[in-house]
Amino acid sequence: MKEDRFFSRTGLVLWIGAVIGVVCVMPYVLALVPSQGIKTGHAAIPTPALIALSIAQSALFLGVMTFSGLWAARRLGMGAPVVDAWLQRRAPPDGIGHDIRVAAAWGLGAGMTLLALDLWVFGPMSRDSVGQLLRQRQPPPWMGLLASVEGGVTEEIELRLFLLSFLALGLRRLTRRTDKLITPPRGTPPRGGAVFWTANVLAAVLFGLGHLPVTARLVTLTPVVIARAVVLNGLVGLIAGWLFRRRGIECAMVAHFSADLVLHVGAPLGQAWLLGLAGLS
Repeated sequence: MKEDRFFSRTGLVLWIGAVIGVVCVMPYVLALVPSQGIKTGHAAIPTPALIALSIAQSALFLGVMTFSGLWAARRLGMGAPVVDAWLQRRAPPDGIGHDIRVAAAWGLGAGMTLLALDLWVFGPMSRDSVGQLLRQRQPPPWMGLLASVEGGVTEEIELRLFLLSFLALGLRRLTRRTDKLITPPRGTPPRGGAVFWTANVLAAVLFGLGHLPVTARLVTLTPVVIARAVVLNGLVGLIAGWLFRRRGIECAMVAHFSADLVLHVGAPLGQAWLLGLAGLS
């Protein structure tokens, strides 16, 4: 039987994974946007201390997001079935091996689609901004691999387990209150799917917009750059949200991680060849 308490062992495991993801992404972030420390008065906080402070702050926020997100997800019939089964020493959910392979395939396909859109759609549309991003020297593949862990685990807890769950829960309650005031016509289908997909689209858009602060430190934000962030990241978000609802947060994590492997490991390895193939070198 799953744990219904707010603070649960499943939440603890997910929170630990999220914090590990934050640690993993640090080399990638520092290689992409080097830190110079923060000046306070006559002294400056050194980069190592700044990193430790950032990890501690992230751990605090992630704790709130993980436990509250899991609480909300379970009220929608979603959650972390694989972690639940492992902690309760039960057999894993039926067909989970197949679902994980499907999730990985969806993620790899999404990653290759995003790469193609970048090279042959957004790159040619904005050679100065998007083209500059694509031509920028990328962190080493091993850093990209670690960053993929953060994308697959930490971002899925933030965006799917927490944000999507609360958006869906809030929209569900809103529609129930509306139905009490306005009786829907007889034969109207239930709104569960519409509520979920509305929340999923909103979470995906916010996921894309959430990448803009880092992008703004690399290039000037233009309408094309903003649209690129929403479309590319939003596509992964929609797929991850669908998998989250269908088979649990673990499948969403696998899909996100697989997509990031293409973008943060595969793409840097073939960067020169890909840019030449797209005429952007």
